[in-house]
Amino acid sequence: MQNNVLILDFGSQYTQLIARRVRELNIYCEIHPYHKIPEDLSTFKAVILSGSPFSVRSEDAPHPDLSNIKGKLPLLAVCYGAQYLAHFNGGKVEPSETREYGRANLTIIKDKETLFDAISENSQVWMSHSDTIKELPENAVRLASTHDVLNAAYRIDGEETFAIQFHPEVYHSKDGKQLLENFLVKIAKVEQSWTPGAFAEMTIGELKEKIGEDKVVLGLSGGVDSTVAAVLLNKAIGDNLYCIFVNNGLLRKNEFESVLHQYKDMGLNVKGVDASDRFLEALAGKSDPEEKRKAIGKTFIEVFDDEAHQIQNVTYLAQGTIYPDVIESVSVNGPSVTIKSHHNVGGLPDFMKLKIVEPLRMLFKDEVRRVGKELGIDKNLLGRHPFPGPGLAIRILGDITAEKVRILQEVDHIFIQGLRDWDLYDKVWQAGAILLPVNSVGVMGDERTYEQVVALRAVESTDGMTADWVNLPYEFLQKTSNAIINRVKGVNRVVYDISSKPPATIEWE
Repeated sequence: MQNNVLILDFGSQYTQLIARRVRELNIYCEIHPYHKIPEDLSTFKAVILSGSPFSVRSEDAPHPDLSNIKGKLPLLAVCYGAQYLAHFNGGKVEPSETREYGRANLTIIKDKETLFDAISENSQVWMSHSDTIKELPENAVRLASTHDVLNAAYRIDGEETFAIQFHPEVYHSKDGKQLLENFLVKIAKVEQSWTPGAFAEMTIGELKEKIGEDKVVLGLSGGVDSTVAAVLLNKAIGDNLYCIFVNNGLLRKNEFESVLHQYKDMGLNVKGVDASDRFLEALAGKSDPEEKRKAIGKTFIEVFDDEAHQIQNVTYLAQGTIYPDVIESVSVNGPSVTIKSHHNVGGLPDFMKLKIVEPLRMLFKDEVRRVGKELGIDKNLLGRHPFPGPGLAIRILGDITAEKVRILQEVDHIFIQGLRDWDLYDKVWQAGAILLPVNSVGVMGDERTYEQVVALRAVESTDGMTADWVNLPYEFLQKTSNAIINRVKGVNRVVYDISSKPPATIEWE
């Protein structure tokens, strides 16, 4: 693939956002850790340095060798990157007198500078740093300032090397996308050819060549990622793709049947396996969230393996892995602290000697949906909310029983159907109900009750990394609460979760 953009990650929380903004410009980019710069840079047309939680003045500061990049490829250094170029090229970086964090406005922009084409003075930018560039290198030219930051942007004379102290990738930088476009398209001359159609065509061709006549098995979940992966593979290898959809007994109400019905209309070779009892047995008596996840993962692999062994001469296992998972596994500091076990088919047992194929491993979630649309997948399927791999098991706090699953399925069905009926479903990124290990006193008719409590959760997000709770209409919440309490035996109280991520996670377990 030509016309790539290389993003070197110094550990910033915003690195993935840089990649997302570049992809939004229909430009392909890859994130690599700063200490793993590709040896072959011939396919890269430009390089971006990310921010970092480190200070360039500290002994453990990231210090990559940029000798094959700086002055040889167009380079844009963001925040830490800007300080790095200044500090190690004769400039001076010192602690800021006050921490420069949050919104700022460009007060001065140098005339006739391509990097700032169509960006006017007073444009809002986002700062996030505790050091500041006091002096620029000798061969540097200041391009922009803010009220508090003299050297908010600069370039190196005689090179296509640019540096900015602010973050163009965050929404708060109003002209950030314009600046990235100026750098990549006008300065680096990168073609804007990364489109869903181009990706689909290229990927189908690559899959045909890689897999040939071999057989592939794929575990479908009913979600967007595995479905798009299945359609891409189906277009490449047809009936040599064997899809297995396992009912773990923890899906939404009637979901096993409805998803299988949807897949029938898509021409996929799908087998549905109802293993509900097997999963419930594996979960019996387990209350710890990690134990529940591991029991589900282990049982899924066993069921999946049993089914896969019924297919003769399978060579590949396909997975719906997407780019955030890939980035996480090769991040600057290694994989992050485990917040929860990964819910995809993470580790295969030794006796399943299959090669892995991951058609979506370079896509973000929103790109997966766009590719799905290009492939003609039903918009209702593409618009489905994310649903956790362990299903309702991690929305039932405490141990799992068939009765608890029944109660939560009914509650969830009323909530999700209500969102659809009120035209709220597509305005929410993810929604669900949680069965709490709490009983509360209630009154129904003239009788006192002591029944269970459910919490409703609805969040808005782009990729699940951060999320805000959705301010659903009071009238909707009122009607939903009444419907749940009146129709679901065993529930007498409904609460609404108004926690954002961070500090809370989207799921409760």
